[in-house]
Amino acid sequence: MKVFADKLIEITETHAKEISEQWCKDIRTNNRTPSYHIIPQEDCVLQAVSFYENLSRVYFSKRPSRDLYEYFAQYAEDRYDEGIPCPEAIYALFMMRKHMWLYADSQALFLTPMDHLQAIEALNKTIRIFDLGTLFVAQKYDALKKRDGFVY
Repeated sequence: MKVFADKLIEITETHAKEISEQWCKDIRTNNRTPSYHIIPQEDCVLQAVSFYENLSRVYFSKRPSRDLYEYFAQYAEDRYDEGIPCPEAIYALFMMRKHMWLYADSQALFLTPMDHLQAIEALNKTIRIFDLGTLFVAQKYDALKKRDGFVY
């Protein structure tokens, strides 16, 4: 029997395109993410698909700190190179996490009391991953700005 975390990541990866399309629709109209409004929809969707399809690598990592840093530093560098401001890139991550859970919830994965306990564990782990990822994104943006000669 699969634990909920396995189900959550499997659902997220299997339905990455569908989840990404909903995320893209939301992010391209959200007042907090104006830089995303001009990104072509296809590019927006591909960004999230790539993120979701590779999430299991850090979720089940044997060396979580290192893999998390590499994963989120690459996300930060990609968004920086696209001209997305750091606060918007971070908010986009929050929205990715939200849409991942909204989709899982819509699939009625929370059927038994055991599912509920495993869902809480998966939620806590997901929050920890995204929280640490947010820190790494902010750190990478700072390093990139310093590299490019921006002064605070």
